[in-house]
Amino acid sequence: MSPKLRVHGVAMSLDGFVAGPDQGLDNPLGVGGTRLHEWIFETRTGREMTGAEGGTTGIDDDYIAGGFLGFGATIMGRNMIGPVRGPWPDDDWRGWWGTNPPFHHPVFVLTHHPRPPMEMEGGTTFYFVDDGIESTLEQAFDAAGGADVRLGGGASTVRQYLQARLVDELHIAIVPILLGGGEGLFENLGSASADYECVEVLSSQVVTHVRMARTR
Repeated sequence: MSPKLRVHGVAMSLDGFVAGPDQGLDNPLGVGGTRLHEWIFETRTGREMTGAEGGTTGIDDDYIAGGFLGFGATIMGRNMIGPVRGPWPDDDWRGWWGTNPPFHHPVFVLTHHPRPPMEMEGGTTFYFVDDGIESTLEQAFDAAGGADVRLGGGASTVRQYLQARLVDELHIAIVPILLGGGEGLFENLGSASADYECVEVLSSQVVTHVRMARTR
């Protein structure tokens, strides 16, 4: 079976936003955007990511844990790694995740401002590339060594790959809140939206998990 490009664990509000309005340094996820992710840190896996103990098991925890299985590389947009915009002023900023990010494999960051690779603890190395989405995907598949590649945020990055018909599967976690504005995930997909069908829907008490697969 050929390796896949998969979106996994993207949290989205009922009105279709994956970040709230007015994103900036004070609100990296936009106003109210952190509410999209509160459920994650109620799970056992989510708490382990922050060094905490306890947490819930079940559907939500299974999906969060699944985000670390079967992937050999990750692609993400630059805004996901940090709040710095434009040319990098220095090498001080090294991501939101501390010295040991949770990926433990190569991560390819799409950017207009490349910088040298950033090697972290635990096997994570960030590569900053400006070769375009298709070239970046080829590099990620090569680095993954036959495993799947995970496509992280933000919304613009996911949309670009959807529009190019390069995403094989999507897992969206629909959180029952309304943000009223922000960054939508499925804007301007055009005919690419007809390429997908729902293959699984599971709900916990707090989140509905929807998995879509490309059919053509």
